[in-house]
Amino acid sequence: MHIFTEAVTPISYEYQGFWGSFWDLIWWFLAIFIFFAYLMVLFSIITDLFRDHKLSGGWKALWIVVLLLTNWLGALIYLIVRGRGMGERSAAQAQAYQRAQEDYIKQAAGTSPADEIAKAKALLDAGTITQAEYDQIKTKALS
Repeated sequence: MHIFTEAVTPISYEYQGFWGSFWDLIWWFLAIFIFFAYLMVLFSIITDLFRDHKLSGGWKALWIVVLLLTNWLGALIYLIVRGRGMGERSAAQAQAYQRAQEDYIKQAAGTSPADEIAKAKALLDAGTITQAEYDQIKTKALS
């Protein structure tokens, strides 16, 4: 006596194209997001490697080989082993950029109004400029 008398037909799914399934689309976006996140981590690690002046060239080359051969595992190992120093080097570079920007702004902006007035007063006392010119410089510096 046969329990299964009818043949079982396999279920077939029709391919609906790339946009056919919502969940396929979600998985594609997730995969792309993870890939770009990995690239950002990889580039930040490589940037940190070349920012570190205490690490020799051989160690830098070894870290790059490890990163390229082990992908996520190498990146995680790097972040665990050198993560604290990575943050410190990044903060130090940000402070150096900020100092350079402030120095440039001070240099480009020139002197303060008080300095301009003091220079104009010295020129007035020396007789180089007249009282009217001094008043004009003072008005311009205070505006």
